[in-house]
Amino acid sequence: MNSVADKLKSFERLLTIMDELRAGCPWDQKQTFESLRHLTIEETYELGDAILNRDLTEIKKELGDLLLHIVFYSKIGSEEQAFDIADVCNEICDKLIHRHPHIYGDVQVANEEEVKQNWEKLKLKEGKKSVLEGVPKSLPALVKASRIQDKAKGVGFDWEKPEQVWEKVQEELAELQQEVHRGDQAKMEAEFGDVLFSMINYARFLNINPEDALERTNKKFIHRFQHLERRAAETGKSLSEMTLAEMDVYWNEAKNTH
Repeated sequence: MNSVADKLKSFERLLTIMDELRAGCPWDQKQTFESLRHLTIEETYELGDAILNRDLTEIKKELGDLLLHIVFYSKIGSEEQAFDIADVCNEICDKLIHRHPHIYGDVQVANEEEVKQNWEKLKLKEGKKSVLEGVPKSLPALVKASRIQDKAKGVGFDWEKPEQVWEKVQEELAELQQEVHRGDQAKMEAEFGDVLFSMINYARFLNINPEDALERTNKKFIHRFQHLERRAAETGKSLSEMTLAEMDVYWNEAKNTH
């Protein structure tokens, strides 16, 4: 692997290229914080895909794309006399040191859970009024639910056993079924949301990331459905011309190949 000197040299190279692009490339010159925002979100999802696929080459590539965005934002910040890349690095370094008193101070911790609890307590001391302030409003709902529950757990607001959470899931399912029978759309939606929230909670107790689990299922369904489409095409039929029984044959065939 590269030495520290090589790493610093490569980072300096990136900073120099960013300066050159900002000075000479028409596209790069036009970019703002706002114009880059949606691109950064896309790059983050592409990194997430690469991680789920355990594609190390692609992970390296996507990390580079994200690093470029961080450097780009920092360059724009320096042009606005607000901050530069050194300020960004120092800000996170200071935060990490402050939030890890068990490493840089005399605080003792027994395990990872105590580290997370200390983290949340320190953030409240820093002036945050709620432990949930750190959950971005624009997060997708499923991810947001996971983060909300994790934050609440950090200050001790949590179930004690997985069995209790599973009982809650069953309770929410029963309430959903009641509203389905009554036919009130608004109440059905509310109860369905409660079911999802409780299932995400249960996943946390099983050490399952619900976002990853659902995305793997999405990928599995795509693989099987596209296999079904290919096999249908081989017979000269479209899916709309096939019976469910015919489609099930190819669907089960796909299950055995993935």
